[in-house]
Amino acid sequence: MASSTVLVVTGTGTEIGKTVTTAAVAAAAVRAGRSVAVLKPAQTGLAPGEPGDVDEVVRLAGPAVTPVELGRYPEPLAPGTAAARAGLAPVRPAHVAEAAEKLAASHDLVLVEGAGGLLVHFDAQGSTLADAARLLGAPVLVVAQAGLGTLNSVQLTAEALRARGLVQAGIVIGSWPREPGLAERCNVGDLPGVAGAALVGAVPAGAGRLDEAVFRARSGHWLGPELGGTWDGEEFAGSVREPG
Repeated sequence: MASSTVLVVTGTGTEIGKTVTTAAVAAAAVRAGRSVAVLKPAQTGLAPGEPGDVDEVVRLAGPAVTPVELGRYPEPLAPGTAAARAGLAPVRPAHVAEAAEKLAASHDLVLVEGAGGLLVHFDAQGSTLADAARLLGAPVLVVAQAGLGTLNSVQLTAEALRARGLVQAGIVIGSWPREPGLAERCNVGDLPGVAGAALVGAVPAGAGRLDEAVFRARSGHWLGPELGGTWDGEEFAGSVREPG
């Protein structure tokens, strides 16, 4: 399996637009004629039958996307803690790698969306999404917030990736505000340096609330060529840079 077949999507925290970014990447790939699957190793905070992150990706990106969820735990906690409290078996990195490889055999692109950040524990042994990415030999796309605090969290994530020999596929700002402040504008220029990787997209705040057809049509405009879109990082940075 070619490593480029699988892309692991992680975040620098929770509620920063990771699922919507995953949906945008999926939608852009589908528009390009690629077959796409999205794999969620562990979904927490939802009861059986409630729509989860993979369902949201399919809603936004379209029914052509194949959704797979490996484990679901009712409490909104780290997967390892949620599994233990529910008395359920945890998801292991080997399970994630096996499922992703199986999907890669029949899809052009497999998106593996983590829960929270890169080093959130899957189990009592401290296994993480990074361990699954290493088993797969897959690049990791990092979704970050736009404002204060993001430079530190992005640099920490980047250092954790490098320490494990993992390739960073770039940084996407998961929720770019309609009216960015000074911190957001400055961060656009600073993020590539602290990450040691390119800024490859910026998804506008509220994108997940768009009509599905509009979301699919616009998704490529939020992502750089590395992710199948037409977004120009240098042009974007120039447009938000403070005059003077």
